[in-house]
Amino acid sequence: MLHVVAPRQISFTAFCAANVLMDTEPGYYMLTGQYPLHRFAHTYVGATLVGGGTIALLLTSMALAKKWRLPNWFGWLGLTTKAIVLGSLTGTYSHVFLDSLMHVDIRPFAPFSDANPMLLVIPVETLHHACLFAGILALGIAVFRWWKVWLDSTI
Repeated sequence: MLHVVAPRQISFTAFCAANVLMDTEPGYYMLTGQYPLHRFAHTYVGATLVGGGTIALLLTSMALAKKWRLPNWFGWLGLTTKAIVLGSLTGTYSHVFLDSLMHVDIRPFAPFSDANPMLLVIPVETLHHACLFAGILALGIAVFRWWKVWLDSTI
């Protein structure tokens, strides 16, 4: 949703990459049958490091893209550093926040506190409906913008 509101300031590519990197942690623990699933990466300290890693990965990839002739899918080579930073950090912090509302094994403020004051502040079903609504609204805005650009180019 934030990318649709500020498409030049927040990279959706960085947002998605950061979220995928965040969930490699619980993915690993699921595959190995270990609990808790959400550990260090799902704290705000861990999210900061994952966001920083995402930023470094994308900026390094952009620097090497010409040498390695990497494809420019979705125009990622034109991203600004600011958009990558905002997309990565928005991705990781919102990930921790939203997961804190629904997963009992998250300790978002670790290592400073084991408390999760956000757990079940709203019902999980309501959270899912809110996320679905935000996604549909964002898609509608994106389609409208695309349609407007297409219409302006045909006139």
